[in-house]
Amino acid sequence: MIQTLRRKAPSTALIVGFFVAWELICLAFGVSDIVLPRPSQIIATLWTRWPALMPHTVQTLYTTMLGFALGVVTGVVLGVLIGSSRLAYDTAYPLLVGFSSIPKVAVVPILVLWFGAGTVPAVLTSMIICIFPIVVNVATGIATTEPELEDVLKTMKASKWDILWNVGLPRAAPYFFASLKVAVTLAFVGTVIAETVASNRGIGNMMMVASSSFNVPLVFSGLFILAGLGVMLYVIFSFIERRTTGWATRKTEFAAG
Repeated sequence: MIQTLRRKAPSTALIVGFFVAWELICLAFGVSDIVLPRPSQIIATLWTRWPALMPHTVQTLYTTMLGFALGVVTGVVLGVLIGSSRLAYDTAYPLLVGFSSIPKVAVVPILVLWFGAGTVPAVLTSMIICIFPIVVNVATGIATTEPELEDVLKTMKASKWDILWNVGLPRAAPYFFASLKVAVTLAFVGTVIAETVASNRGIGNMMMVASSSFNVPLVFSGLFILAGLGVMLYVIFSFIERRTTGWATRKTEFAAG
């Protein structure tokens, strides 16, 4: 426990120092809160406006997690297909790369035309934006199965499904959990993009309304909420990753070196 606290102390001190420096610089140079509010102003806004902010926070979290869950399911299916089939890799992967290169803000108006404004475009945008890292990592994990190992298993009468289930998917597990930590942060990006364009609820919409009235501390409060949610989910998935794929994680003493 003491060793863990010592290891976390520098990073904690750096984070605290960043916000202290932010506060002091704004005070020293008299920076207006319309330009850059101080952290103390942002925290005060969060405290006083939390009853009004909580429904927006719940809406954004719900939309993000729903889109993220759909993206995980779709990404795993596509990743397994692309990683285990050369034909699927040659045909589907270029299409996937091309689609992921399209700015998602350009996709939102199309989704609004199809499904109307509201939660559905935000869910779909969140799902679309987090699929690519999951597909790439799952496909990479499955594709790293050694041909020699596959040959040995085939000589033991193992079917392609047996090889995939017993070797390919376990081999892809570390890649999969690594992709989840990236995808969940991207899912928030997709949700907020859609909420700023086609929604009357959520943190994204709240930030747009606050910016139109020049309430910059409230805008930064939304940023703090999004950052907090992202960090919370990142920590949760990191914990799950360590519990499920600890065999593939470098030990602390080696990582520190």
